[in-house]
Amino acid sequence: MNAFTIPNLISTIRIGLVPVMLWLLIGRDNPIGAGWMLGLIGSTDWIDGYLARRLDQVSKFGEFLDPLADRLAVGAALIGGLITDDIPRWFAVAVLAREVLVGVAGLYLGFRYRRKVTVRRLGKLATLGIYSSLGWFLIGVNTGWLQVLAWGVGLPSVIIYYVVAYQYTGDLRRQVASAS
Repeated sequence: MNAFTIPNLISTIRIGLVPVMLWLLIGRDNPIGAGWMLGLIGSTDWIDGYLARRLDQVSKFGEFLDPLADRLAVGAALIGGLITDDIPRWFAVAVLAREVLVGVAGLYLGFRYRRKVTVRRLGKLATLGIYSSLGWFLIGVNTGWLQVLAWGVGLPSVIIYYVVAYQYTGDLRRQVASAS
């Protein structure tokens, strides 16, 4: 299937908005604007997958590009939030550590065995929670109730993120065993 599809264009635009979010956060010292930009990037996450299936435009490139857009947006928000001190340090480190572990394992599986771990529905739910909580941390930088909401969604999402990472470990082991 062709890599030049509407869903892949949407994922590419999402990736292109990541530097804008960082510019708002770090360059303009505008965490609220950055939070809204992250919200836009995150809220369009489901659109590319939906359109890929609906328009019969699912592609290997899209299966790579969509999660890459998520990882770049979340990673940039976390690192930018650490730099500006707008994201709680331990929260950012916990999510970044998980992202690195899962990312390295996925790259290893892909390059070494030409296999991939299928994204889990629970992982998508956790990603939605992480996107939401990061956005609320940024938008609510001076607002108590949004900070409470960010923690209320963020803590369970981090736990779910690690549960899914553990599930991915089992998936990875099965993939490696079946490749050998």
